[in-house]
Amino acid sequence: MNTALTYDDIQLVPKFSNISSRKTINLSSLITRRFGVMMPLVASPMDTVCDYEMAIRMADMGGVGIIHRFMSIEEQSRQVNLVFKHVYCPEKAIFEDWGLPYDDWHSEVKAMPISAAVGAGGDYLERSEKLIQAGANIILIDVAHGHHENVKQAIKAIKWLSPNVDVIAGNIATYEAANDLIEWGADALRVGIGGGSLCTTRIKTGFGVPNVTCLEKICSISTVPVMADGGIRTSGDIAKALALGSSTVMLGSLLAGTEEAPGKIVETANGLYKRYRGAASLETKVTHGQETRNVEGESTMIPFKGGVKYIIDGLLDGVKSAFSYGGARNLKEFRPEWIRITSAGQNEAKPHLIK
Repeated sequence: MNTALTYDDIQLVPKFSNISSRKTINLSSLITRRFGVMMPLVASPMDTVCDYEMAIRMADMGGVGIIHRFMSIEEQSRQVNLVFKHVYCPEKAIFEDWGLPYDDWHSEVKAMPISAAVGAGGDYLERSEKLIQAGANIILIDVAHGHHENVKQAIKAIKWLSPNVDVIAGNIATYEAANDLIEWGADALRVGIGGGSLCTTRIKTGFGVPNVTCLEKICSISTVPVMADGGIRTSGDIAKALALGSSTVMLGSLLAGTEEAPGKIVETANGLYKRYRGAASLETKVTHGQETRNVEGESTMIPFKGGVKYIIDGLLDGVKSAFSYGGARNLKEFRPEWIRITSAGQNEAKPHLIK
């Protein structure tokens, strides 16, 4: 029987470093085969994490926000167009500050990534067409089980709409799935099943692969960028995902509860809160008029965190420190050795004086 590992099961091993300042570390990467980012962080397409406000803020900081699909085609297209106008129509376009990743990574396209999510059934093709017309150049197929015939057909249909659009497909957890999705035309892979903070897939179905193991296997054979999705709780987890070979890391709970996340601030006797719910939760399905079957997620209230910039800045500080410990000036150089640790090692890794 094989053993599978997740982030808490491993630790990165320090290497010789001659990094003079963490400020010199370059975190640029690729989100898809042709599109680059200045930082490897992506806002998850959840209705309590990313709409146009989060996508605009992520673009300002050098990342990407994927606008969720739980709205009408017209509204989602309108939101994509707001991001497009923000990116390209100011007096000094944000794009002017985005020249670096394309040269560094030899990307074929010199354009900022603007992304939105669709499903793999129903109105997905009409939705994709309208989103592309509104300015999207990356479509993410947002389904729980990406190694599926419906995803195969969706990839081919969306890429037929425009040769200038890249497709992110997933979620997947095996190298067989990765090979198939790449063969079907996927330009990036979204990797991770059942590891989200509110996901109950592994409990409800028994299926899933812990994140370190699935990332290690898929990154070792993938010829397109890999996006790690699920189980990310700290900047250390982000560093581990990147060390395993991921090009970007998708964030949900870490960005939920911020000012830019969709939803109203709720004032309670214990402070300010915002709603956070899984994409397959009963609350999400009821809110958006979906069938209340196949519920595989939970909902909760989380404390209001303020502006997302402060969250991102803190995470990037940690990641740059990780690169320094790994002796890496950029993502291509960041390939530290990792070791499996025991439960005693897990406890030792945490502050253990404070009771």
